[in-house]
Amino acid sequence: VLENPDLQASIQPQKVEFRSFNLNSTLHWQPGRAGEARDTLYFVQYKVYGQGTWQNKDDCWGIQNPVCDLTSETSDIQEPYYARVRAASAGVYSDWSLSCRFTPWRETVIGPPMVTVLHSNKSITLKLQAPRSPYKRRRGSNIPMTNYYDLLYQVFIINNLLDKQHRDLVYEGKDKVIKIEDLRPGVSYCIVAKTYVPTLDRSSAYSSQQCTVL
Repeated sequence: VLENPDLQASIQPQKVEFRSFNLNSTLHWQPGRAGEARDTLYFVQYKVYGQGTWQNKDDCWGIQNPVCDLTSETSDIQEPYYARVRAASAGVYSDWSLSCRFTPWRETVIGPPMVTVLHSNKSITLKLQAPRSPYKRRRGSNIPMTNYYDLLYQVFIINNLLDKQHRDLVYEGKDKVIKIEDLRPGVSYCIVAKTYVPTLDRSSAYSSQQCTVL
């Protein structure tokens, strides 16, 4: 390996970080200050915090894209992990760049529930479905996030006659089917929902609006 300290330092990856949504966890980084050279390749390793040896991530060994999916390597979601990346260009390897410690259970961003709206004359019935994790049951279906978290659903109603910015909390709990009653016929109502994790005191973004006229 050629020794070229300037090139070595200039290709070293920057800002190595995990990003995680519904336990889909990927490692992202930025090219070194030399910028995006065509021949730059990246090499990723990971380990559980406290382990001595780093593991190579075979799918991310000599890749050109600055992203690596580590979902299956971080499936023990209570464990803290580290990852690191090095770059190679023109036969020169950079030093490793280390991520911060990453604990999937604590740091993943949980998405909103799926909301289906059924309506009758004066009521709206909602069906709520928890977001799915990337991990599969033996039968092949994706395990819902409720298996990993004590999730509550928060349901808000927007009365379009009044103020579109005003969302009234009409339900908080674990039920998957919710009935909202005593509504006015002929009025347009929109529903949005969030997931809320009490142990982490964190809410998801709002689901997309589902609107209906009774």
